[in-house]
Amino acid sequence: MRLVVTGGAGFIGAAAVCHAVRAGHTVLTIDKLTYAGRLQALAEVSSSPTHRFLNADIADRSAMEAAFFDFGPDAVLHLAAESHVDRSIDDPDCFIKTNIEGTFILLETALRYWSRRGLVDGGDFRFVHVSTDEVFGALAEEGRFDLTSRYAPNSPYAASKAAADHLARAWHRTYGLPVIVTNCSNNYGPGQHAEKLIPTVIRHALAGEAVPIYGTGQNIRDWLYVGDHIVGLMSTLQSGRPGETYLFGGRCDVRNLDLAHRICCLLDARAPRSDGKSYALQINLVSDRPGHDFRYSIDPSHAENALGWKANERLDTGLEKTIEWYLANPDWLVPGSVLGRLGDRRIDMIGAAS
Repeated sequence: MRLVVTGGAGFIGAAAVCHAVRAGHTVLTIDKLTYAGRLQALAEVSSSPTHRFLNADIADRSAMEAAFFDFGPDAVLHLAAESHVDRSIDDPDCFIKTNIEGTFILLETALRYWSRRGLVDGGDFRFVHVSTDEVFGALAEEGRFDLTSRYAPNSPYAASKAAADHLARAWHRTYGLPVIVTNCSNNYGPGQHAEKLIPTVIRHALAGEAVPIYGTGQNIRDWLYVGDHIVGLMSTLQSGRPGETYLFGGRCDVRNLDLAHRICCLLDARAPRSDGKSYALQINLVSDRPGHDFRYSIDPSHAENALGWKANERLDTGLEKTIEWYLANPDWLVPGSVLGRLGDRRIDMIGAAS
């Protein structure tokens, strides 16, 4: 498979790129290299003859058209997105630009490419648009999001992803573009950006600082190990049906406060405080996020049945792997780190894919 991965220097994207190259696919990674993109995340494949990297903005129409028609993909895995809720509340502009306009331009580019390719060889093509459970809004104590859940986004981030989902479906229904939409619960694992919850807890704990948890800490999230998510996305690329939606969740609902305690307990055993006390003493409840959704939880049974997929990593073992990775790679816990970034210097097609 010749695969384009957008946002491929980000957390989930880099995991997908490395997995795909290891599996024998030829991959073009497209990433703007914002603060959340790191070339170091792609170190495993940086010298692979079946990997190319393009530093470009998905909202740059000419760059996307050149990339598609030069590379000639069989499929697109669209992961590029602004993704942090807090940042979307403070500065929603870039979320609208990337998540909505960028997705529109990718769909338009893919449609032109697919239409021309279809006239030539009639080959298969897939555009997998990767989204979030946040588009469905908040759940109460019971129930899970499923294929019947209505859209009710409550943050600028969630609204921008919901808009992108609707565009993706419209390009399938209106133009016939073979689009598949996926929605996932909270991902975690090695290499996640320092601003996210689990790395934030680890960072503040190890620094001897207060570990901030919003509100009362009772908000609940369903956690999905990134490796399990990638297996699901690859299954979607290979076996998913155009026009379908697949929901990926870990069947692992945990209160934020309980999650912080689990992380602190694991750190106590692996990097104990000098005074011998628990890192849990540093947990501090702070003012809640505006519009903070109470609970997310996904019912992944449709994806399990249709794709033969299942989340295999348990939270405890996933957290152990994640914490051990950050202890071995402490630079990744530094917010705003430029490790693996090249500033404004443009990189065009590093490597040569065959």
